[in-house]
Amino acid sequence: MSQEKKKPTFNIIKNNPTDGHKGYGIGALSLENVSPVFVDVDEKRAFVDIGAMHARSEIERRIKFLPNKEDVPNGKPYWLVWVTIEQAPTGAYYAGVTACEMTVDQEIRRGYKSLPEHVNRMDKSLKRHIIVDHMDDSSKKVLADFLKSHNEELWNNSSDELKQQLNVSKM
Repeated sequence: MSQEKKKPTFNIIKNNPTDGHKGYGIGALSLENVSPVFVDVDEKRAFVDIGAMHARSEIERRIKFLPNKEDVPNGKPYWLVWVTIEQAPTGAYYAGVTACEMTVDQEIRRGYKSLPEHVNRMDKSLKRHIIVDHMDDSSKKVLADFLKSHNEELWNNSSDELKQQLNVSKM
């Protein structure tokens, strides 16, 4: 009887793998402090949908995603924004905020998104990058208002870079 060699798999974990030891698990990715925030461009609203962590958000369900934006000409525009919260001595703050474009046409059940971009932007958010300057101004305002109303203390503790990229002056 032949056994297949067990291949290493990508582990997504909730808690810090190095608590109490320095062995197995160092370098594993923790998604505990990351949240996917959708910005609905047309309706000018933002909301969290944790299902997006595994491409299973309400917007993404039952949609076949195509690699070319031109293949979904009537797609409704969304921004999927990866928001990472970090704890600092001064308090928690929005440390990484990165946005990815997505369009969805519910009628034909087709959409556009670049999966590599979504993965890379989530990684950049985890690494405390701010990448929102490519968003339209209206969506930036919706996102800024959402982040502020979600937790004003987090917003106040956040970097000037985030506020500048979202076209919001320091409070």
